[in-house]
Amino acid sequence: MLILTVRTDKPESEIGLFEDNQKLGYEVWPAHRQLAETIHTKVASLLKSNSKDWSDIQALVAYQGPGSFTGLRIGLSFANAVANSNSATIVGTTGEDWLEQGIKMLLAGSVSTVVLPEYGAPVHITAPKK
Repeated sequence: MLILTVRTDKPESEIGLFEDNQKLGYEVWPAHRQLAETIHTKVASLLKSNSKDWSDIQALVAYQGPGSFTGLRIGLSFANAVANSNSATIVGTTGEDWLEQGIKMLLAGSVSTVVLPEYGAPVHITAPKK
């Protein structure tokens, strides 16, 4: 099973490509404010360097928080969209062992339809000014 992993909760974003639990490639880059502009190209490059295509992705593991409000929204929107467009399985995990935990969940048959962010605190939305 070809698995794409995504973590976007901090300024340095991470993506990985795994065949079951064997790592094919992994990249960490300083995405910061360019995450929405770079995540697609980083994944495309990772797929190409492993002679894979977007349609080969069968499952995703996404880090769901806690972390940056905007980073999590972008990363999880991306992961959910890829999963939906490929009819791929997706799971969300947290904690330091998020990657291993997520791959174990996928290989054990756990599935989610959508991964929602866990921000770690209530979201603070500023009241509109009059």
